[in-house]
Amino acid sequence: MKPVFKRPKSLYDVPFHYCPGCHHGIAHRLIAEAIDALGIQERVVAVASIGCSVFLYDYFAVDVLEAPHGRAPAVGTGIKRARPESMVFTYQGDGDLAAIGLAETIHAANRGEQLAVFFINNTIYGMTGGQMAPTTLPGQKTTTTPSGRRVIGEGAPIKMAEMIAALKPPAFVARVAVNNPKSILQARKAVQKAFRIQVEGKGYAFVEFLSACPTNWKMTPCEANRHVSEALIPEFPLGVFKGDL
Repeated sequence: MKPVFKRPKSLYDVPFHYCPGCHHGIAHRLIAEAIDALGIQERVVAVASIGCSVFLYDYFAVDVLEAPHGRAPAVGTGIKRARPESMVFTYQGDGDLAAIGLAETIHAANRGEQLAVFFINNTIYGMTGGQMAPTTLPGQKTTTTPSGRRVIGEGAPIKMAEMIAALKPPAFVARVAVNNPKSILQARKAVQKAFRIQVEGKGYAFVEFLSACPTNWKMTPCEANRHVSEALIPEFPLGVFKGDL
């Protein structure tokens, strides 16, 4: 019998520790599938950041380094420059990439570093209990905005894909979602494109995932999936902002 579904070689056969309904697992799978499809597993070096995904080395069957808070782009830059044959990707949440690591993110993109950057935007600090993130929606209640985020006083959500696409050097910038099959298919294309950019030596690629955090949103997984469609996507439109699929 021909198998129609199997685990990617680039993922270990172990269960994820993520909460029910969390989208990290889907994003991991898409990245692993792209690594397999391009045949680059032995050359990949992942850089893990701070947050729920910090333990990705338990799942990816590739070399992985951990970077301090927000420093994944700097660590990735060092790896790629020292070992240019490596295929380097960073995997970062909104607190890591858009808050404490904003400077590293912008400058690595503006230098056109040869990196694939995967940004998980769930509009909240997931690992540390649900504080406001730079991407928190207006009116969204968090542990540090119990009455809802106010744009006046607490700022507007930072739109990272649009910011990075405005820079000249990045080769590919996209925002995707994984809350339904159609979106997952588009996300798969974007992830594979991000790696192909690096394989072909064309520079910096950035893929933003709109992701669910049912635990800190205090929703069921189904409610969280609907929330991505009804609340996140209107604020953070999907699409390719630079380059093409």
